[in-house]
Amino acid sequence: MDGRYSSQYFNKCFEPYLFANIKTEKTVRHISLNPDPADKVSDQQFADMAQEYMERMRYGNQPYIVFKHTDIDRTHIHIVSTCVEIDGKKIPDDYDHPRSMAICRALETKYNLNKATEQEQKQADKVFKPVNHKNGDIKSQIASVVRHLPKYYSYSTMGSYNALLSLFNITAEEVKGERNGQTVNGLVYVALDENDNKTSNPFKASLFGKDAGVTQLQKHFEQSKEKTKTNPARSVLKNTIELAIRTTNSETEFKKQLVEQGINTVVRRNNEGRIYGMTFIDHESRSVWNGSALDRNLSANVFNEWWDNGNKPELKMQNSPSSTNTIDNLPTKDLFEIISNEHSDSSDLGLFSLLPDAQGEDYEEEVFANQIKKKKYYPR
Repeated sequence: MDGRYSSQYFNKCFEPYLFANIKTEKTVRHISLNPDPADKVSDQQFADMAQEYMERMRYGNQPYIVFKHTDIDRTHIHIVSTCVEIDGKKIPDDYDHPRSMAICRALETKYNLNKATEQEQKQADKVFKPVNHKNGDIKSQIASVVRHLPKYYSYSTMGSYNALLSLFNITAEEVKGERNGQTVNGLVYVALDENDNKTSNPFKASLFGKDAGVTQLQKHFEQSKEKTKTNPARSVLKNTIELAIRTTNSETEFKKQLVEQGINTVVRRNNEGRIYGMTFIDHESRSVWNGSALDRNLSANVFNEWWDNGNKPELKMQNSPSSTNTIDNLPTKDLFEIISNEHSDSSDLGLFSLLPDAQGEDYEEEVFANQIKKKKYYPR
């Protein structure tokens, strides 16, 4: 080898195990190991931790790939393996989650890392939830969401902002009027029920601080547009969505597969039921994307033809670029082309934190994002 690996090479490593498979449906194991942002972990330490983790999880003899992500503040690694042994039998996964957590705690101690459990205990009361109109005090519920979203997520249009708000049962509406002969633009927020029906009176944006108003939102939109030009998550998200198209057969399956990977799909339909908007919310990169902005193959018309008219798009597999033999540079695209990205129920086990890939050092943000990811949102 010349130190450069391709997806074809990895295919050969996994093929004997996958061909030997007897009856395991979900053959892929995906583990995300996420130290605290304050921890400084070298590449060698990451490699050592990955090896020790896999050995203690009884996967030491399995082929696996390790690659590092540095596209967010929290540097972390992903491990992909197969739960099918060379004889075709599935590796037992009973009690995998408690076993994984015990290993994580041991690795934290061994490598002198911050312990997630201590932070979780300190921040247990800082939880941000979707609005529940039955609980009353809707204004405070909306405020707890609206005041924090601009700090953590990038969204470049009012449509993408509302797509994100919809995960919390909130919608924002622009209000235009006239004051002293001048046109005034404003914004109001309204709570929604589980069927997207309005369940509250409108609340003026000024009640929630300057970040919730039109002026600051416009600034946030412009800043987000600049970020998207160089955001490395764009190609990863595009590949993940295209994989979901290839490996699912319905709208429900498609959304479910993406939710399992931390991506919400918000579909907008007109009164006649035709899809006119597709928005994807990527919780790992904390970014909101319009489908057509990612690629013309992901536009609303494409999904309308598939889900409403039965014409599933045919996407061609692209050749993946090879990469150097380091955990820093193994591209995610190669990962997705090796094997179908199906996870067992306990596959996303996490390390040092039950929330994978949280961004920033403030644990309050982790809890906030965790609440979003737990809400498995399947819009109409």
